Amino acid sequence: MPMELTQSRMQKIWIPIDHRPSLPRRRYRACGPQLTNSPTVIVMVGLPARGKTYMSKKLTRYLNWIGVPTKVFNVGEYRREVVKEFSSYSFFHPDNEEAMKVRKQCALAALRDVQLYLKEEGGQIAVFDATNTTKERRDMVLDFAKENDFKVFFIESVCDDPSVVASNIMEVKLSSPDYRDCSSAEAMEDFMKRIDCYQVNYQPLDPDNHDRDLSLIKVLDVGRRFLVNRVQDYIQSRIVYYLMNIHVQPRTIYLCRHGESEYNVLGRIGGDSGLSIRGKKFSVALCKFLEEQNLKDLKIWTSQLKRTIQTAEALKLPYEQWKALNEIDAGVCEEMTYEEIKETYPEEYALRDQDKYYYRYPTGESYQDLVQRLEPVIMELERQENVLVICHQAVMRCLLAYFLDKSADEMPYLKCPLHTVLKLTPVAYGCRVESIYLNVEAVNTHRERSEEAKKGPNPLMRRNSVTPLASPEPTKKPRINSFEEHTASTSTSLPSCLPREVPTQNLNLNNSQNQF
Repeated sequence: MPMELTQSRMQKIWIPIDHRPSLPRRRYRACGPQLTNSPTVIVMVGLPARGKTYMSKKLTRYLNWIGVPTKVFNVGEYRREVVKEFSSYSFFHPDNEEAMKVRKQCALAALRDVQLYLKEEGGQIAVFDATNTTKERRDMVLDFAKENDFKVFFIESVCDDPSVVASNIMEVKLSSPDYRDCSSAEAMEDFMKRIDCYQVNYQPLDPDNHDRDLSLIKVLDVGRRFLVNRVQDYIQSRIVYYLMNIHVQPRTIYLCRHGESEYNVLGRIGGDSGLSIRGKKFSVALCKFLEEQNLKDLKIWTSQLKRTIQTAEALKLPYEQWKALNEIDAGVCEEMTYEEIKETYPEEYALRDQDKYYYRYPTGESYQDLVQRLEPVIMELERQENVLVICHQAVMRCLLAYFLDKSADEMPYLKCPLHTVLKLTPVAYGCRVESIYLNVEAVNTHRERSEEAKKGPNPLMRRNSVTPLASPEPTKKPRINSFEEHTASTSTSLPSCLPREVPTQNLNLNNSQNQF
């Protein structure tokens, strides 16, 4: 007999009525999309300085943004917690048996944390970030995954271009804690010898023979070519698609809202009003700002709403209209003030304050819907070089949350004021942000997070990755107290260790609530 259904007040979706006694449930399990049938372990493969950690962090940021709880487990961090005094490349020499024991135990400790994350902490994808250059090490991970019923997807980065490797070492590795007291020349020489140590026993993935049954992608020469083998499911296909769109070329992304609109002045949300007098002044100021930036081959994107198009017209440059960039649809609340919404739809007004990310306007959208709508925009932004996106407040928040690795809870409250340009410059493992006010006054559309929403623990946090420059370093707990406590056996049993804690971070962008 068909189950009786009821419509959720928050998300406006139909769900079965459960007459059983209520049981405590993890909300992040219930709310987020389930894009995997079973948890997945992404295993990075490749020599040092091939961009594995760059891809790990970037991929994790993307997956978290689309609502798939993902976390990176970097074995190098585990090793640095145990080996406090790093001496030289000799630690990585294949003949250094004691070091090999330590490195294996670090890998096992990381896998234990992977197990905790995927089985007990609500994670759906774990990225095992290490070199994993031998068949023996990869078989160990495969055995671990089989025992725990996890899927495995390998990502191998192969690059033989000396200039690319040297650039990666200069940009990332020389600032590593391993070389805190070394000169650049000393660090470079030592790291090149470390690569040689790995090269001795490096066994690349072989999809034509030994690894033909594995799910994998080989990224060749920083995305010049790709080799894909046995993609198992939808989420793996999205991972492949994402990796095939990213690049490492220097570029700048500019985000701004349209100039102040007539509805902004009246305090009305949504609609399709034109620019106010001050909004037109901002358009002129934006044109002058772009001329001063002297950008090569700048692309300009707008929504299909009047206020963004009017702003772009003043720039006297070609622009593209994206329907996906239209403002969040407020449904029955379109063109109303918040006071009118509170009076006409008091329950909707209260519900949105309780859960701004998942709340869906009647006949309209939620922030969660908006993220799904904006995914093609993110993919195209990753493919491009210099781009200016003229959009709307909720849209800008979603885009900004992607680049700064912000949570579902933080996203709807990011500060995106009118007449201000945010200049985003991608760097090694994050994104540098510069806020530029163009000195044209505008109404303040910010609304404070309600006092009710501030009370108690918030269950909506779904970000588990940490991006430098967007987040402070997490407080780390030692996972392994002493390797003397462990044997050097080849058993796949996992040593006991403490899981990593990643604190919630708040930037200046999170202090207040905006119009949408």
